[in-house]
Amino acid sequence: MIIAANFKTNHTRKSTREYVETLKEFLASKEIKDQILIFPPATALDSFSSPSNLKIGAQNAYPVVNGSFTGEIGLEQLDEFGIKTILLGHSERRHILKESQELIAKKFSFFKERDFEIVYCVGEPLEIREKGFEALVKYIYGQLENIDLNYDKLIVAYEPVWAIGTGLSAKSEDIKEVLNELRKDIKAPLLYGGSVKPSNAKEILSIQNCDGLLIGTASWKAESFCEIIEISKKLAEEK
Repeated sequence: MIIAANFKTNHTRKSTREYVETLKEFLASKEIKDQILIFPPATALDSFSSPSNLKIGAQNAYPVVNGSFTGEIGLEQLDEFGIKTILLGHSERRHILKESQELIAKKFSFFKERDFEIVYCVGEPLEIREKGFEALVKYIYGQLENIDLNYDKLIVAYEPVWAIGTGLSAKSEDIKEVLNELRKDIKAPLLYGGSVKPSNAKEILSIQNCDGLLIGTASWKAESFCEIIEISKKLAEEK
């Protein structure tokens, strides 16, 4: 399983370091084997001494080595800290910051060429879901335009937009239906994200073709994130 934490615009450099130290101790004490990904804000990126199954990634970057792009970070800034994992296509970048599919695909190609592990997000807003499954699938595949689905370091995260940060999680059958559809064309790991918390993590992780979780709010406290990781471990032991 892959368990990922998206801090969004939360945490500082100091609190991120404290978080990572807490997480490292937990992973060692519980002998966690899952792949754990942490996406702190850009100001908290740093070099961390961590076990091989814990990686720090960037929430976003511009597809350049360096240059005149005020407010952005590029490959040069990521290289300073040995960052080789990136989150792309998140709905908040698409819908709030108005990133086009063209720009997202350009970012994907740039970081693919540089051998990054890419967590690529797709998901529909409520008005699309209400139009039915066929419209939903068409919308999501539009978000996969010009994305190499055979890239060997690709991870796809399905996050219905209406479930992100709302406290509402999609029903298990709805998640299963979408993941099964994506599995027809995607061999990469498939994650689910959208108001995941300790109380529903086991149910979601038990869904067919769900290979892990991309967690927002519930990951901002190390304790609740660790609780979800432990749920994943126990579920694996039960199988």
